[in-house]
Amino acid sequence: MSATTDAVSFPALGTTATVAVVDQRQLAGAVDLVRSCIEDLDAAASRFRPDSELLGLRSTAGRSTPVSAVLYSALSDAMEAARSTDGLVDPTVGRAMAIVGYDRDFGDVAPSGPPLVARVAPVPGWRAVRLDPVARTVSVPPGVLLDLGATAKAGCADRAASRAARATGTGVLVSLGGDVAVSGPAPAGGWAVRIADRHDAGPDSPSVTVGITDGGLATSGTAARRWARGGRQLHHLLDPATGLPAESCWRTVTVAARTCLLANTASTAAVILGAAAPAWLERRGLPARLVATDGSVTGVGDWPADRLDEPVSGRELVSP
Repeated sequence: MSATTDAVSFPALGTTATVAVVDQRQLAGAVDLVRSCIEDLDAAASRFRPDSELLGLRSTAGRSTPVSAVLYSALSDAMEAARSTDGLVDPTVGRAMAIVGYDRDFGDVAPSGPPLVARVAPVPGWRAVRLDPVARTVSVPPGVLLDLGATAKAGCADRAASRAARATGTGVLVSLGGDVAVSGPAPAGGWAVRIADRHDAGPDSPSVTVGITDGGLATSGTAARRWARGGRQLHHLLDPATGLPAESCWRTVTVAARTCLLANTASTAAVILGAAAPAWLERRGLPARLVATDGSVTGVGDWPADRLDEPVSGRELVSP
């Protein structure tokens, strides 16, 4: 973070949360608000907590079920991500995710194991899920398990940053595992955000630092959250068309957008799209940085070339 901010990091949602503020006197209040948002999301939408509201939907499969405002917002985010990407980012990957081995908090997933027994098959598809915004209900068909991992953290980061900025009257940055949302006045020069293959990469790892003044920034990739089965390397970004980890030419994709949710939706879709991703992002007017498996970098739209230092504003970025 830049020298004009103060920050606190803590474990959350199986990853690391970071809260930064422009006015350090408001840090404690901002952290409390962000923690509350995260705790509410975890109770509502965790795929691993047996008492979560999301897992409770299994007992009401096929019936319209009233849900909390927190879970409904997370489900709405996931459905909009699916709609806007034509199903590239799909919340009905829950069962496929469990089959390939990601069936518990990632820290508890065995790093290696016996060969995977799975067949290539599309996931059930987001259109099978029904939301009623008036009654605030959801209907999930029998046998369909939802996984909101592709959107829930990003949506939470947006809401938490906005809520904390309004309550404290200062600029706030919230990062949930590298899904970054900012709200309120930014520090001079923008919020400094380091981009690497992993959000927890050490200081000597290859990276670039960009400045962001508003909106959101998200990085998706295949370099983190990896495990092996029968010697085969697997990762958490599944292709809904196959139900298996996406075979992508990209190691990481970073996208800037007007919200963190939009950025993370686009970065996830880009990894799954593979070679078609730059043109797809360009058509949507989304600045992006794509790192191929060989380490080569492709910039899209207004994303600056690495090592430029011209200050910018809005959704544009600068990497010093």
